[in-house]
Amino acid sequence: MRSDLGIPNLFREPLFPDPLPGRFIRRLNRFVIECECDGRVVQAHLPNPGRLWELLVPGRTVTLAKNAAVPGRAMPYTAVAVERDGVMVLLHTAKANEVVQFLLASKSIPGLEGAEIVRREFALGGSRFDFLLRENGEEILLEVKSCTLYGKSLAMFPDAVSARGRRHLEELAAHAQNGRRSGVIFLIHSPRPEFFLPDYHTDYEFARTFQKRRDRIFYRALRVSWTADLRLDEKIETASIPWPLLERENQDRGCYLLLMHLAAAARIAVGALGEIDFPAGHYLYAGSAKKALTARLARHLRKGGKNLHWHVDYLREEAASCRALAIRTRDDLECELAAAANRIAAHAVFGFGASDCSCPSHLFFLGTRPPLQNQAFLDLLQCFRMDRLAPEREKREF
Repeated sequence: MRSDLGIPNLFREPLFPDPLPGRFIRRLNRFVIECECDGRVVQAHLPNPGRLWELLVPGRTVTLAKNAAVPGRAMPYTAVAVERDGVMVLLHTAKANEVVQFLLASKSIPGLEGAEIVRREFALGGSRFDFLLRENGEEILLEVKSCTLYGKSLAMFPDAVSARGRRHLEELAAHAQNGRRSGVIFLIHSPRPEFFLPDYHTDYEFARTFQKRRDRIFYRALRVSWTADLRLDEKIETASIPWPLLERENQDRGCYLLLMHLAAAARIAVGALGEIDFPAGHYLYAGSAKKALTARLARHLRKGGKNLHWHVDYLREEAASCRALAIRTRDDLECELAAAANRIAAHAVFGFGASDCSCPSHLFFLGTRPPLQNQAFLDLLQCFRMDRLAPEREKREF
């Protein structure tokens, strides 16, 4: 059964015919994963450039669609979905537009029940927008964003820095100022989150633009759910946007985690702590900045050409790699974050980074397994970035 627009009725038909289950092994690059399917290790195209840390965990069940045999095509499969805690999460970002097209045609989007699709991929002013709609004689520009990042009650977008996404917001705001109604639909691929926010931890500039342009752009955060064979559930609900929470938390301050990797064991002189033996492996450091958090993280990421001031500076100079993860908040969470890190660590480096507090340490050895493949670490990150914002507390403040 197809709609008048020639698209499948996603309430009745699966988004992909004959999907196959697989087991995720690892991500080879941004657009290729390795997984086990029918007893064989195969590679599959990943049509999603996001980080997807909380989804692509080794052992997770992924849904594969078989690609048509085309000469020169290297991969026989495309990874289209992944199961997380019993929820099917759509990975195929290009299909989000098809989903929204169907929901528009079936009058299933709250606030846009009267809108009709005029054109997809509408070019205007040197840019291309996902949809041009018309409602009551008024034209509407609409962008669609696929949201796969969520915690217990909060979903966030994007999960990686998105200069393109920020540019879209600015362009939509400019067209809205010139009299053309403009909006963004964030398609959340889980029915669980009650609330939605821009991910100010990951993309501070996108979140600031999202907040700044709210008077010109309308936002809709839609919660959808998928069956095991990737049919769309008919219950489509919205997630609310807690604007007071965003205003309070979206600041260039807070705490952070540094993920550092030592490729080989090293004895390092660490300021007043003296020489310390560090085994090879992955380290987690908890710090904070009461202002200029972005600049602080940039300093930590830079190797060489700086005065060694903090304990972590000495380790950073020897580390083969370093990743900085911000947790933007007005609350003082540094010691609480260090205590949580200590609970998932193999051991702490006594006294490191804790000269001005009563904590035993702010540096922790995690072992040889990368933390972004460690469910305990991913749970910690989700807790401090999203889950600590208890819905009962926030509902009273919205």
